[in-house]
Amino acid sequence: MQQSSEFLMTQKITALVNRYVITDPGGGDVVAFAEQKRFMVKEEVTLWTGEDRSEVLGGFKARQVIDLGATYDVTGPDGAPIGTFRKDAKASLLRSTWHLTQGTGDEVPAAKGTERSLGIALARRGWEVVDAVLPFPLPVPFVYHFDFVRDGEPVMSVERKIGFRDQYAIRIQDPALDRTLAFCMAVALDALQAR
Repeated sequence: MQQSSEFLMTQKITALVNRYVITDPGGGDVVAFAEQKRFMVKEEVTLWTGEDRSEVLGGFKARQVIDLGATYDVTGPDGAPIGTFRKDAKASLLRSTWHLTQGTGDEVPAAKGTERSLGIALARRGWEVVDAVLPFPLPVPFVYHFDFVRDGEPVMSVERKIGFRDQYAIRIQDPALDRTLAFCMAVALDALQAR
């Protein structure tokens, strides 16, 4: 049986940026830190090894301007490609779906990530419609979980925890999955999910 690695991601919201801190839940040591600038035309996020931003871990960048099915390239600290991810716009009409690919070609088949619960996915969409017509924003009461699988085998999961702060449990079940690629995907699930 494969041993999984677990991490905790916490989002810190500020006026102009969203900050994500990824820690090892065992010791609480920071293993990655990211910032997402809001209102960017072409999405780009850098991950650092810590909150001091002294060493780049990697990052992701959209290939084109905001698009429902945009592809994002993930790179390592030296800018070399690690993989890609993209939202499947058609499948996401019912249940948000992402495709996560490690490598630069067909070395490893893509993992498919979907919201775990169709019922929660539909309820969340209904809530978004109600929120769009109200003159004030409503907090979303639904938590979502994503499971990524390849050939029927679990690759990774991202589970949103219930609470006042946005927190996610990241579980990497495939030891061959690049950690930076997994962290970028987890950040994207929060930062890009509403698009």
